[in-house]
Amino acid sequence: MLPTNRAVAPDSGHTSARRGIESLQSAATSEFHRKTWTLMASAALGRDRIGELLVRENLISQEDLDRALAEQSQNGARVGFTLVASGAVSETDLTRILSRQFRVPAVDLETTKVDPKILKLVPADFASKHLVLPLRRVGRTLTIAMASPSDLGVIDDLKFITRFDIEAVVAGEYSLRQAIDKYYEVSTDRLGELLEELEEQDVEVVEDEEELLSTTQLQAQVEEAPVVRLINGLLTDAVRRGASDIHIEPYEKELRVRYRIDGALQEIMKPPTRMKAALISRVKILADLNIAERRVPQDGRIKLKIGNRVIDFRVSTLPTLFGEKIVLRILDKGNLTFDLEKFGMEPKSEKDFLEAISRPYGMVLVTGPTGSGKTTTLYSALSRINTDEVNIMTAEDPVEYNLQGINQVQVRSEIGMTFAAALRAFLRQDPNIVMVGEIRDLETGSIAVKAALTGHLVLSTLHTNDAASTITRMIDMGIEPFNVASAVNIITAQRLVRRICANCKVETTYLPEVLESSNLTSEEAASIQFYRGEGCDACNGSGYSGRQGLYEVMPMTAELRRMVLAGSSSDDLKSQAIAEGMITLRKDGILKVRRGVTTLEEVIKETAQ
Repeated sequence: MLPTNRAVAPDSGHTSARRGIESLQSAATSEFHRKTWTLMASAALGRDRIGELLVRENLISQEDLDRALAEQSQNGARVGFTLVASGAVSETDLTRILSRQFRVPAVDLETTKVDPKILKLVPADFASKHLVLPLRRVGRTLTIAMASPSDLGVIDDLKFITRFDIEAVVAGEYSLRQAIDKYYEVSTDRLGELLEELEEQDVEVVEDEEELLSTTQLQAQVEEAPVVRLINGLLTDAVRRGASDIHIEPYEKELRVRYRIDGALQEIMKPPTRMKAALISRVKILADLNIAERRVPQDGRIKLKIGNRVIDFRVSTLPTLFGEKIVLRILDKGNLTFDLEKFGMEPKSEKDFLEAISRPYGMVLVTGPTGSGKTTTLYSALSRINTDEVNIMTAEDPVEYNLQGINQVQVRSEIGMTFAAALRAFLRQDPNIVMVGEIRDLETGSIAVKAALTGHLVLSTLHTNDAASTITRMIDMGIEPFNVASAVNIITAQRLVRRICANCKVETTYLPEVLESSNLTSEEAASIQFYRGEGCDACNGSGYSGRQGLYEVMPMTAELRRMVLAGSSSDDLKSQAIAEGMITLRKDGILKVRRGVTTLEEVIKETAQ
């Protein structure tokens, strides 16, 4: 039973409070939690006011307390927060008194480091609203720093949100607010500060005259709205962070904004739901889309001048259950590296690839899943062989970057301008080098092979898992094996893995089962010093910063051509290529791990054994 406070009349509010606490106490599932509820209940029913305790301890004067109480009556701020902010009492002394008052341990947040993985257990908006900060997890118990550790409702909500048992510790409100702002730096408050710092002239819309005339009336409707600055802030912030995509996602009761950074999505903020229509309309107006049409997908482009840089955004809208989702692909040519020597290919792979793109005819194929950097590799190859002596033509869907000296064509399937149609037209334009964005069907593949066999260098992409399976994929399309064997010069399969953040890089170890899943022998593992990123401000707590390519380069040797003609399987082709010195994607990944470039988890995730 809880201790009874006999000084309180039976009909006071304490009676119902005590009954509620007793029910919670009886429902506790462990001795630890029964003790916790008992301590909190005692603190909740019988504690002295914090101001009176501080006066009694001679830490503040009665005048200090009176001023803090007067300020509390005006702005609703807690007395402790006001006293610390005014300098009347130190945060350390306040926390010590709070610990005694609530009968729970105190924590010094200035010397406490929080794992970013733990932060993800409690949403930023909840932490900011209720002044709570997750600190550490041991087994099924999560330690939470709170300004009011006797708030059983918040603790109950935390148990529901995190699915962990909660151990509350106390921290001063002043340091707690600072810690929440520090760790949850992607909160709405932080973006608000960013928008306050943003000058309107930093972002300039670049439009053609006919576009301006057709959208002037629509733009006028949102020109003065606060959403204009919010969109400008999002676009600027995403570019500065090096994001590749911005996702604006409407749900039933919230609106979420996420960035894709280094291939992984990160939640940035949750704007008020009431802003949904205005925010989406602003983006559609910038992209010259129909804001009245919400039933079908739309695609558009935005060109912005941010500072001294001109950035292209490819915009896609998609009707969802609770509104239109918008994805903006950021096309920042300034971040592109077209220097193949800086891609991180192994020396033999790089030598084979450079030799293949230097030949006057034949096919150079780059394969991999969406987002693996295939287009960048092809652009880099074209930039290297782009001279005044050659005519280079490309068919792309879409054209992502403008390359000086190269004739680029936008594929438009809806009007019959397909890859195959563009390729047929190219062959009447006296080309030396042709790039086809993707070989999707037999017609495109057949024309590309024909071009490669008639004195043209053809570069293209396919979606296959590795280099060897590209051969069987082309044959399965219906292209004759002898044409494939004769036309293809080289096939490069690639993936992108995240690089370890250099600012928080530390040594690490792996369990034997993880090493076994990566095909590393105990001897090989013993010779490697593994690293990981702890997470810091520079990498937004992820432990990664930037990306690194993994490459599997398979030149078509005489023996491989013979095996293709003989109908060998992709496994046999791969085994022969390895015997001839090909470095597989997994092997290239292990080499990058050995050099401390990436982690074993990234390599296992992106490559097959």
